[in-house]
Amino acid sequence: MAELDIDTRAAKLGIDWSQVNLDSIQLPPGENFGIESDDEGVYHDDQLEFDTGFGNIIVVDNLPVVPKTKFEKLENVLKKIYSQLGVIKEKGLWMPVDPNTGMTLGYCFIEFNTPQEAQNAKEKTHGYKLDKSHIFAVNMFDDFDRLMNVKEEWEAPQTKPYVPGENLQKWLTDEKARDQLVTRSGPDTEVFWNDARQKNTELVHKRPYWTESYVQWSPLGTYLVTLHKQGAAVWGGADTFTRLMRYQHNMVKLVDFSPGEKYLVTYHSQEPNNPRDASKVEIKVFDVRTGRMMRDFKGSADEFSIGGPGGVAGASWPVFRWAGGKDDKYFAKLSKNTISVYETETFGLIDKKSIKVDNVVDVCWSPTDSILSLFVPEQGGGNQPAKVALVQIPSKVELRQKNLFSVSDCKMYWQSSGEYLAVKVDRYTKTKKSTYSGFELFRIKERDIPIEVLELDNKNDKIIAFAWEPKGHRFAVIHGDQPRPDVSFYTMKTTQHGGRVTKLGTLKAKQANALFWSPTGKYIILAGLKNFNGQLEFFNVDELETMATTEHFMATDIEWDPTGRYVATAVTSVHEMENGFTIWSFNGKLLYRNLKDHFFQLAWRPRPPSFLSPEKEEEIAKNLKKYSKKYELEDQDVSLLLSEQDREKRKALKEEWEKWVKQWKSLHEEEKLARQSLRDGEVSDEEEEEDEAKEVKEVEFEDVIEVTEEVVQE
Repeated sequence: MAELDIDTRAAKLGIDWSQVNLDSIQLPPGENFGIESDDEGVYHDDQLEFDTGFGNIIVVDNLPVVPKTKFEKLENVLKKIYSQLGVIKEKGLWMPVDPNTGMTLGYCFIEFNTPQEAQNAKEKTHGYKLDKSHIFAVNMFDDFDRLMNVKEEWEAPQTKPYVPGENLQKWLTDEKARDQLVTRSGPDTEVFWNDARQKNTELVHKRPYWTESYVQWSPLGTYLVTLHKQGAAVWGGADTFTRLMRYQHNMVKLVDFSPGEKYLVTYHSQEPNNPRDASKVEIKVFDVRTGRMMRDFKGSADEFSIGGPGGVAGASWPVFRWAGGKDDKYFAKLSKNTISVYETETFGLIDKKSIKVDNVVDVCWSPTDSILSLFVPEQGGGNQPAKVALVQIPSKVELRQKNLFSVSDCKMYWQSSGEYLAVKVDRYTKTKKSTYSGFELFRIKERDIPIEVLELDNKNDKIIAFAWEPKGHRFAVIHGDQPRPDVSFYTMKTTQHGGRVTKLGTLKAKQANALFWSPTGKYIILAGLKNFNGQLEFFNVDELETMATTEHFMATDIEWDPTGRYVATAVTSVHEMENGFTIWSFNGKLLYRNLKDHFFQLAWRPRPPSFLSPEKEEEIAKNLKKYSKKYELEDQDVSLLLSEQDREKRKALKEEWEKWVKQWKSLHEEEKLARQSLRDGEVSDEEEEEDEAKEVKEVEFEDVIEVTEEVVQE
């Protein structure tokens, strides 16, 4: 339309457009007459980028005021400090000088490659103590505009109405006392209630493409963390699962929480350009609530690969081992000949020094105390024995040490209450052509930490699996030769033998290669995974009797719910058939199955520890019948409801069948005349009925009423 108007107007004015050179038209300076330039969009974009400010520049104040002769020395000190926190641009450090005195003015500007590096530098060095007289004050350059625009007159801040946040523990108040679990199948992440009474799951929240790799609950069940290209995010709530915080860490691959949920550790590794070089690793530690990065660690994968079962790109995971308890006060990192223990008040090394231990290969924290156990293998060709030691933190005092001889391997297992430490030791025989196994058992809470040695009845048996009873004093061991090893149970407390470890019993020839204790103890699942095709034996250790023997064919994962009432077994997409999960009762009764294609993750939502004392819990267990009456009535109501639902379902199926039969009978009658005409007037239906009746009458059958055998005497 615009072109038509211009042509019409040109015709009225007698202008021939074909004779006009548009490129020769010059507009007066500063005037565009409403005509937009071809590069207006590009110019607008450039302005937007320019208007973002100087987000990659910081201002460092409280520097020493020095003359020109010391200018270069101070500049080098600053570059050494800040080049560790990011890449400083070429000529990116500028220190103003007083033109009258030639002295520096006590501050400088530093320009980094990215705003993230600048923000990190500000957080890490604000308050940095260069010496007693010079403590850095660091600000972002962009903050100065905001500070300069502060009004001269003070205005009282407006009081915002209090808006209560969602109760992140609301899911614990479920009236039916149910537990939640999260699953991942295909693109979908789903959170369910486990409604065992209804023998099904109840969907709480479902979201496709919620994460780009996996999800993980925090240790106390408050948060669910998801992983993305830009970083990690935590979500919370009983059913809404709103996003609470984001943590920037590009291409994050792994995450780990501290035991008390105060901190989140994120991990990223980058493959090198040269295959011979080690991968580059970056680890960040964030405050979970505020999202603030507290500290980061960078280096090659080789620096993070000592100890642990292995993670990605050659680095072990988790890299940091957190001390037990909810205070999240200490964490440790194992390096070559070094144990670095950090405290979270400043995120620095305790006493600014690492613990030097030659050839140390593994460390483990007590689950409840700040006690670190460590293992050092033999050195000097066997001249120096291997050792296991217990070190108190933060004093770094060695509480106990045990030397071990002819050791080929060692594995440490802490009991969940921190009362015992079991050390499985594999030793060489005299010929050094084979090994045998035994245990060194530390009683942590007793005076001087006594140690007991435990050897199996047949010390040549291979130890396949070991597991402590949670909150208990017993442990189980699978030992012997495949495919039918034995399972033995031991206790650290017996009245007959005082404080000596005692065997409770041995189960012979079991198809098991993994142990899964109930979180409350007493019950255990002896599982045969992988080559054993999902054999399951539900065992009562108090009574030393089997409650049920069953199987979940091709099961890859087994996980108890946090209350010990139910067990989930799953077949992940490692196998292409029967993907999904099955829920069992604690005593091995199959409750329901949930099949899902491309199923690859299941995790129960953890519960925080109970506020009840052990004595109160024991009292409730003894008087369970008094408390269970209410739930028995509810179970009865649910059972009646399920029966009624089954009856209604059967009734609906019967009505649907009768309706279908009636419909086809009606159609049969409607087509009767058409069939009769096609048969030249013969009524075929009556003939078929008569033939069928005759066939019925003509059928003969024999039935042997009784057979007797008589002996005839001659």
